Amino acid sequence: MLRISAGAVMASNHAQPGHKLNLSAGVASVLVALVLVGLKLWALEATGALTVAASLADSALDLLVSMTALMAIIYAARPADDDHRFGHSSAEDLAALGQAVLLAGVALTIGYGAVRRLFAETPPPLENEAFGIMVMAISITITLALVLWQRRVVKKTGSKVVAADSLHYVADLIPNIGAMLALVVSSFWSFPQLDSIIAILAAVILLNGAFRIGGAAFDALMDRSANKETMDKLAEIIENWPGLFGYHDLKTRTAGTMLFVQVHIELDGAQSLADAHDIAKALKQGIRAEYPQADVIIHMDLQRQG
Repeated sequence: MLRISAGAVMASNHAQPGHKLNLSAGVASVLVALVLVGLKLWALEATGALTVAASLADSALDLLVSMTALMAIIYAARPADDDHRFGHSSAEDLAALGQAVLLAGVALTIGYGAVRRLFAETPPPLENEAFGIMVMAISITITLALVLWQRRVVKKTGSKVVAADSLHYVADLIPNIGAMLALVVSSFWSFPQLDSIIAILAAVILLNGAFRIGGAAFDALMDRSANKETMDKLAEIIENWPGLFGYHDLKTRTAGTMLFVQVHIELDGAQSLADAHDIAKALKQGIRAEYPQADVIIHMDLQRQG
């Protein structure tokens, strides 16, 4: 059995055709996050609502996440260099791990403050509820507009970075709506305790997000395999690819938005090396059609039958 490493079958890192659209979505995300942070700082100063503080913390994290996503989009157009043969994607995981620690700290701080205020003999009343309601309504409108633009970009480019950022902003609507609800109730029914209750729920959501983001970043930094769904899909693609006798040693790891795939495929040794290479090249293209951010290395094992 002849084994040949098909290093030439690796994907090249060229800028994607929709790079400018992806870049526009990344810039819009950062600008929206900056506007939301400024608005909510203003609303927090005016109302003193913990739900607004929770929403502000989430928007501050959004700013960090959006900046990281923008950097990922920019670096996606750059090839690997001599010192970083697998690219620079792991920087995203390091940033995500730092963001997760920051988010967990903010969530615990907000939760602690909300519990203290909830059980206080006389919870401090909220102020300027109408102003706070207006700010949160503007925040929700801006967030929805950004999500609609991001989804349009994803539909045209298929960018997983923009898709992930869009999902993050959809999740952010929860604390925004919660803050607005607390201010409305306080304005009409004088029930300041609702602010603390919603703030506690928002803190739990933030803490859950911190563990989810931090866990995924830690797994990537520890070279953990891709999730089971991805592994099963890759196995399905390879098993059903024409011209293969079989495959073995399918290995994956992730770094930032990149998926690294390595596999040995078994081919008929009686065919020409050019034909074997064409099969491997086509398989690489098939994998990248399903996972555009994949960096694929295929090793060819040529077997003589009989």
